[in-house]
Amino acid sequence: MAGNLNNNFSMNKIFYTLSFFLLSTAVYCQSVSSDTLKNNIITSTITHSYPEVKGYIALVVPIYTFSSDGNTLNGKSSFVIGNPWGINIWKSKRFGFSFEFTPFLKFDNKGSKVSNVLFHPGVLYRLGHEYTFIGRLAYETSGRYGFTPIINKVFKRTLHNTFYVAALLPVRFGNSHEPSITLGFQFGIGF
Repeated sequence: MAGNLNNNFSMNKIFYTLSFFLLSTAVYCQSVSSDTLKNNIITSTITHSYPEVKGYIALVVPIYTFSSDGNTLNGKSSFVIGNPWGINIWKSKRFGFSFEFTPFLKFDNKGSKVSNVLFHPGVLYRLGHEYTFIGRLAYETSGRYGFTPIINKVFKRTLHNTFYVAALLPVRFGNSHEPSITLGFQFGIGF
């Protein structure tokens, strides 16, 4: 019975964390949508000057980790979610640099905690048709390091921001663990 209560408590924390992010996003999007409607500006007429600095915030969920230490499905014994915050510096229409910090929250039967913080610098290359390839180095406070290839897709663009999804494949080494590869998903807002 106590284990079930702790599990429900952890699931409630996950629900409240996700709800807070989604509600904040909805409020922000509503204010941006109102500005766009008032100004009736078409985004394709916006001109860019480089370098161009853009920020973003996101949620990232590791889905499945492959390792000779044992494969892991996120959510089976604990649930991990990350909250990336970053700055992209576009040097040209196609090429840029990115600096990202991601705290990861872990929820399990014992409670919740910040389990890891990731410093994730990288390079950006726009592929066209709203796709971007991102190659990142990874330095984790857990002692792990590696790299992360990412394919990013903008699915909605407004006057002030972009909404995107990304598929990522973090590869990690170190800290007395076998190498691992994780399949992950990210949803974010650029501004």
